[in-house]
Amino acid sequence: MRHLLDILDFSTEELDELIAKACDIIENPDKYAEKCRRKKLATLFFEPSTRTRLSFEAAMYELGGNVIGFSEGRSSSASKGESVSDTIKVVSNYADIIAMRHPKEGAPMVASMVSSIPIINAGDGGHNHPTQTLADLLTIYREKGRFSDLTVGLCGDLKFGRTVHSLINALSRYSGIKFVLISPEELRLPDYVTNNVLIKNSIPYEETTDLLEAMPKLDILYMTRVQRERFFNEQDYIRLKDSYILTPDKLDNAKADLCIMHPLPRVNEISVAVDNDPRACYFKQVLNGKYMRMALILKLLEVE
Repeated sequence: MRHLLDILDFSTEELDELIAKACDIIENPDKYAEKCRRKKLATLFFEPSTRTRLSFEAAMYELGGNVIGFSEGRSSSASKGESVSDTIKVVSNYADIIAMRHPKEGAPMVASMVSSIPIINAGDGGHNHPTQTLADLLTIYREKGRFSDLTVGLCGDLKFGRTVHSLINALSRYSGIKFVLISPEELRLPDYVTNNVLIKNSIPYEETTDLLEAMPKLDILYMTRVQRERFFNEQDYIRLKDSYILTPDKLDNAKADLCIMHPLPRVNEISVAVDNDPRACYFKQVLNGKYMRMALILKLLEVE
């Protein structure tokens, strides 16, 4: 039995297989319409979500399966003090696979230790978000046709941005990748990611606070929001929340084939005026996420 807790749980070969499967689903949706008939996905979301939860549910329904679960911790027995372990032991009796989001780092790992069915980490605190990374990888592949020899700009909240941490882990395994880390000093990439991933693997990177200066170098610009829910201090959030706002004029010196990405939800860090730019790919990411989650469910359930 396999789980997906961290993007590194899958080899690059397995990621390539998932991408190939997702592309086949896109081309031949009818072939997959009954693949998960009589299977149930449990979506256990202890933290609010729109895209990720609905994406998982849409993925399972389009595979012919069913969905049970809850959309916030207050509507589960967690509000009564039930432990994650006990919740998982109970739900394992009702479903075939679990997609779980939790505000505490490591909660999906705890779940995997007691579960009798596959666990998918749908986001744990500021730590990891591997299925968003799957959506990101399919988007990059469909826009660029490759994962190698790319300069990737990561902008905004790099400290708490779990999507950023997962994407760095994934792309660092491909050749010719360079990262440009664009953030305020207070929201820099954590040392454990810098040291254990970038420096350890000799991945070239640079850190800057200047988005405009970095823009002409980038093949991919991955914007993130400053996350109110990760801050202990409201004043710090207010001071940093508008650090980077992408507007059309800031793209004047960008490459013609720049791929602009964002894991969503956005607040105001990308102007709606950018939405009509052909380089804006963040709503494509949403759709790609559904296809990759379909491929992932098939893989973990070992459905041929």
